[in-house]
Amino acid sequence: MTQRSILLQAHRLLRRNQLAQLGLLGVFWAAGEAVARATGLPLPGGIIGMALALALFLAGGLKVASMKRGANWMLAEMLLFFVPAVLALLDHRELFGLLGLKIFAVIVVSTTAVMCVTALTVDLCYRWTEHHDAGSAVA
Repeated sequence: MTQRSILLQAHRLLRRNQLAQLGLLGVFWAAGEAVARATGLPLPGGIIGMALALALFLAGGLKVASMKRGANWMLAEMLLFFVPAVLALLDHRELFGLLGLKIFAVIVVSTTAVMCVTALTVDLCYRWTEHHDAGSAVA
């Protein structure tokens, strides 16, 4: 078997097999963890792994279809990733009192702030793009 045929088979496997795609996501996460530990970067390994995947997407070394089904499954089953947090909440009853309300308020305010800043940024970028496109169409 040539190297090209092996790459073609791996490419087909990634496109068709959801489990292989989940494994690839895990490889990016593990690579990000290794980079974070080796360099001492103050970033989570998942974020570094996501940046590595983005770099491969932009360079053309990896197609979105190679990870789409696995990523969609993880998004669909996201509730499973929050079960440990709910169980920890049951272990810490003090979070049901005033402390819990304070934490809840911080979460609501910070989430709202992030959503508003994101919306404003998208709106400003959209307006800038419209203005830029209109200016180049006139010239």
